[in-house]
Amino acid sequence: MTGQAATGGTDTGATGTEAAPAWLGAVGLSVVIPAHDDEHRIGATLDAVREHLDARLGTGPGDWELLVADDGSADATAAVVEAAAADEPRIRLVRSEHHRGRGAALRAGVLASAGERVLLTDAGLGTPLAELDRLEQALGQEGQESQKSQKSQKNRSGGEPAAALGRTGNRLVRALGIPGIPGFRSDTCGFALFDGDRARAAFGASVLDGPAIDAEVLRWVRHQGWPVAEVPVGRTAHPTPEPKPAAKPRRTAGDRRRALAELFRLNAGGLAVAAVFLVLSGYVFHGLWADLDGRYLKDALQDQNQWEWFVGVATDNITHLRNPLFTTAQGMPDGVNLMANATMLGLTVPLIPVTLLFGETVTFALVLTLGMAASAWTWYWLIRRRFVHSRWAAAAGGALAAFAPPMVSHANGHPNFVVLFAIPLIIDRALRLCEGRNVVRDGVLLGLFATYQIFLGEEPLLIAALGMLVFSLAYLLVDRRRALEAARPLGLGLVIAAGVCVPLLIFPLYWQFFGPQSYHSVLHGDNAGNSPRALVEYAARSLFGDAETAGRLSLNTTEQNAFYGWPLLAFGVAVCVWMWRRTVVRALAITGAVALLLSLGPWVPVPRTDVVLPGPWQLMVKLPLFESVIEGRVAMVCAPVLGVLLALALDRIVRVRTRELRTLGLLGVAAALIPVLPLPLAVRERAPVPAFIASGAWKGYVKDGEALVPVPLPDPGQADALHWQVEADFGFRLAGGYFNGPWGPDRIGIYGATPRHLSNLLRDVRYGAQPPEITPQWREQARQDLEFWKAGAVVLPLQDREAELRGMISELLGRQPEKVQDVWVWRVGPGQV
Repeated sequence: MTGQAATGGTDTGATGTEAAPAWLGAVGLSVVIPAHDDEHRIGATLDAVREHLDARLGTGPGDWELLVADDGSADATAAVVEAAAADEPRIRLVRSEHHRGRGAALRAGVLASAGERVLLTDAGLGTPLAELDRLEQALGQEGQESQKSQKSQKNRSGGEPAAALGRTGNRLVRALGIPGIPGFRSDTCGFALFDGDRARAAFGASVLDGPAIDAEVLRWVRHQGWPVAEVPVGRTAHPTPEPKPAAKPRRTAGDRRRALAELFRLNAGGLAVAAVFLVLSGYVFHGLWADLDGRYLKDALQDQNQWEWFVGVATDNITHLRNPLFTTAQGMPDGVNLMANATMLGLTVPLIPVTLLFGETVTFALVLTLGMAASAWTWYWLIRRRFVHSRWAAAAGGALAAFAPPMVSHANGHPNFVVLFAIPLIIDRALRLCEGRNVVRDGVLLGLFATYQIFLGEEPLLIAALGMLVFSLAYLLVDRRRALEAARPLGLGLVIAAGVCVPLLIFPLYWQFFGPQSYHSVLHGDNAGNSPRALVEYAARSLFGDAETAGRLSLNTTEQNAFYGWPLLAFGVAVCVWMWRRTVVRALAITGAVALLLSLGPWVPVPRTDVVLPGPWQLMVKLPLFESVIEGRVAMVCAPVLGVLLALALDRIVRVRTRELRTLGLLGVAAALIPVLPLPLAVRERAPVPAFIASGAWKGYVKDGEALVPVPLPDPGQADALHWQVEADFGFRLAGGYFNGPWGPDRIGIYGATPRHLSNLLRDVRYGAQPPEITPQWREQARQDLEFWKAGAVVLPLQDREAELRGMISELLGRQPEKVQDVWVWRVGPGQV
């Protein structure tokens, strides 16, 4: 930039005092130093800066300028600067009559500058000026990379890099955006070199007057899409002795409080979005929260029982120092491979204190409520960081990504498909790898994020990886040169990420695939894909939904994996047509279309006909890992795709100048979203735990190492006994169960324990079959099955067809049961059968 620079004296821009004569001309470098009560050291600092700049840049009037932004000093700081300016016209004083804060001083100094580049440093020269060369070099290298990339692309704002930052101090503190104040070591902008025009734009857009201006400016710069380089720099001693305590008042806790208040103000928008998401999530689950002890998610089938059991068994294993990847608490005697089930150890283990204090149901409700809100927020963060400027457009996109109909359906009992907050972080880190700025760091973080997601949910990660692969191939199709440029750093980063993942995951994954009770695939049946009608209909818990229609078109109430509704899909198509010139929109359109097609499964029935066509999932169904995926779930990829398209559309609509067109666009958004607004999840009364269990009376019938055999045995259709076990603090083991385990010599994955003759008989009679004639063969089979389960007692609670079951079991065992409180009990331990 070329502009005006004063020959010396005091600038009027921020103070209202008289200005010195000005001269017109270019200035190569402006050095801005904020000062407050720095009389003791500012003179020596000015001498050191002047000497360095003369030697490095030259002595001409346009080579450099030095601006001291005095923030209402009560001492003679301004007088010292004015005296120096009288001898050196390139030194200027920008003075405020009142003490407003470091941020106000920096803003005044930067806005008064005229340099093509602007260097920020401190009055004590905590970083030696010799480090300026490293910043210049970094800014130059970044500029060359930016120019090179602009030949093949247009980023969101274009232009050269904005800043090179000297990196010292605590990186974690800087990552959190905490500014450099007493008690914190953060030099975010303590020593930083900016492009002049962009520095003035960034500081001109700032509003904070205190120390948090560093975080505000850098956030604004990064939100413009401008590159920022971080350069490690050294520290040096102050050029003058430290002041005596009386010479400069100590800063107090008020500085810290002000900085924290400014950080809150800076993040208020994001916090407001988070609060909205939390309220929305609480609305979805408020029926469960209303009575955690007495209510159960109506559409959860047996999944709530199962997941609360996962919470409990993780807590029990860890607190008793047992292997967290295996248990014999159910599925006796073979047990359960917990790594091969959706136990979400990444949350159930950290939340052990919550479980111990408040119970498994509270943990279950917390994971769902906070997890859904957190997922919405990270989608919002990704969309705002990568795609749009408008905060509320990004918030709408994040809400759609996390609260779309399939997500709400899975919220009935599949936390692993609701708690997806790590997926946007993984996507962002992959995009950073494509930029190639810090491949090692981004590769390591990608590996850590992916590792953590493995312990939250492997199938969601696999489906997300499939979506990212499709997006990458789509980008290669629509922008070949840019995709190929990104391929090298992305490939290297993925290798680094794999290097991080493998040592962390090698044992857990070995246990999952080769350990006890491991299996090779899961049988889901032939109708696990989506019906074409399911793509355009509404889910049961959508505002315009019909439970009967959704039920006919889905596996069950927790697997309504599409159901976006035709208005939302039509809106997505319209946005793609409207914004087709944008490369990212074309790639998203292809990704969404491919995901919907794959979700139809290996065979696609044509609605209202008997015709069945081969589907594209046939290409995937035999692939390792994908053979266990419920293919209908692939349609969930469309939730974030539609979320991004919605955000892009809103970001454009709110900036349309014609009110009529803007109103029309907002009405179109409303027409697409209102039909799929989520309804609160339905709840029902929870079946009470038998008093026999709750009172601890079971302890007199089941010895350590023996199993309790409920009638009927727990399975995917009825698993209340898992809740009994949770309420009994895992004091007894269970025959049967609800989990994923192996079946047969090929170890095919099934839901529940391997059935046995007695378990099948008890289930059949419970649900309507007539008891068979009890023969010696049946009695021997019952004895063998009970012995196999290591049974200590058979327990028949009050239920339908209780009389038929009691009579049949008595005939099988050759004796009548005991009535203990509210159950019938047969002792069947060693020597009892």
